[in-house]
Amino acid sequence: SSGINAEWPLRPGDEKYGYVHSCPTNLGTGMRASVHIDLPGWTKEGVDKLKAKCEELSLQPRGTRGESGGQTGHTYDISNKHRLGYSEVQLVQTMIDGVNKLYEIDLELQKKHGM
Repeated sequence: SSGINAEWPLRPGDEKYGYVHSCPTNLGTGMRASVHIDLPGWTKEGVDKLKAKCEELSLQPRGTRGESGGQTGHTYDISNKHRLGYSEVQLVQTMIDGVNKLYEIDLELQKKHGM
């Protein structure tokens, strides 16, 4: 046998190791840095606007129940959007800088909405 299966013992369908697979969203470093943060101003402004701002900042907002678990209250799980082509340091720094910006804007939105 030639190719990757000849050299790689953890190939799909291996009798000893079973099936090896990965969700395509976790390709690359697999680094997903995230933080749970309360953003009541963004909640009042609208989740669609938060999603748009996160897109600009290369972030991904989720509810605190995970990727498909939905939103609860005004606490969000914010993480780096990209996983491929960046170092761990770059990914974490993107998340930190973006969350700081979201929080700064959230304070302004709270004032705007009288919170």
